[in-house]
Amino acid sequence: MPEVIDAATAVRRAIALAAAPGRALLGLAGAPAAGKSTLAARLAEQVTGSVVVPMDGFHLPTAVLAEHGWVGERGTPRTFDADGFVALLHELAAGRALRAPAFDRSREEPVAAAVDVPAAAPLLIVEGNYLLLDAPPWDAVRTLLDAVWFVEVDEQLRLARLIARHVSFGATPEWATKRATQGSDAANARVVSATRAHADLVVRADER
Repeated sequence: MPEVIDAATAVRRAIALAAAPGRALLGLAGAPAAGKSTLAARLAEQVTGSVVVPMDGFHLPTAVLAEHGWVGERGTPRTFDADGFVALLHELAAGRALRAPAFDRSREEPVAAAVDVPAAAPLLIVEGNYLLLDAPPWDAVRTLLDAVWFVEVDEQLRLARLIARHVSFGATPEWATKRATQGSDAANARVVSATRAHADLVVRADER
């Protein structure tokens, strides 16, 4: 089983990873609202020159989801451009400078070329739900990352954060609660949680 560490220890480990020669790619996996983005931001603040690269930038646009009838399951593995994400990681692992996409939660749309990744960046923090999936093409992701840490939090806290996130973007509490506990978010969390054992480390992110 992976070693379990706290966020402060994670910062020290990330600093050490960045100090090694060349560029390091650190993955942060975890269920929705487990604290991946918060931890990624904290690591980026502590490691000079590091950049956060979100997997969420590879969400398929709503128009594409609508064509397939997938709008209601936004966030499941097939609603991402996984091939594009793997291709980006190949470029990043090769040390390239590029601009990566991000995701606008207020519109639930990807934003092209939103993240500047300079060639000199010593640490790239790649965060997303599905970094440890073993089904193709996702299984290529793990081979392109130097380490992957699984971020987890008390389940009730995670659900509260997730519901609050949806409400902050205009959802009703009733809709947000149903999506978080019974809908696509709940299904995604089960898929992600099953990958925990494949992580190098588990980071507990229970700070409220």
